[in-house]
Amino acid sequence: MINSFPEKLNAIVDGIAEVGYAIVDDFLTVDEIDAILALDEFNNSLVHFKKAGIGQHRDKQINEGIRGDYIQWIDPANAQAALQCYLDKLKEVILAVNQGLFLSLKDFEIHLTDYPAGTFYKRHLDQFKKDDHRKLSIICYLNKNWQANEGGQLRIYLSGKEIDALPIAGRLVCFRSDLLEHEVLPATRERLSITGWILDQHADLRHL
Repeated sequence: MINSFPEKLNAIVDGIAEVGYAIVDDFLTVDEIDAILALDEFNNSLVHFKKAGIGQHRDKQINEGIRGDYIQWIDPANAQAALQCYLDKLKEVILAVNQGLFLSLKDFEIHLTDYPAGTFYKRHLDQFKKDDHRKLSIICYLNKNWQANEGGQLRIYLSGKEIDALPIAGRLVCFRSDLLEHEVLPATRERLSITGWILDQHADLRHL
């Protein structure tokens, strides 16, 4: 069992190096999860959040037949303390991955995510055709007491097999944005997470 935070960082680095992805439980503590879930945004997320689209900039469009989530982008400079704790941990992930894999990761872009019951995101790759700066996709789940029969798995497609990760509270999934296709399966209850990407350039605030 991976207990210490440095061990979790090492597991992320090793997983990305060996198979292109890592799944680490208890990346956030119970208290940290409760603080995030107590934010006003999550208390009425479908009012505060925007319907997520497909594509980038002028090519962006809404298509509920492909994805059904609602999102709210996080401005790191103005993030509340509950979220800042998570962002600080992501900075440690960047340092560890850069040191372990000799990458030149520089920043991240992150949003809060709400998938209402029954919604999904069909199989896709996280890199845009005209923008290859997303290098690692990173998701941390916030769903307490999640049961396997409730669905909502993240399915990662590898050569010849599929990896399913349930959206359990505190679980972090990190994978290569440019290589691994994935999808979000429907769930029988609302599904909450913090979703984002680690970049090889400094992020702007074009999403806000």
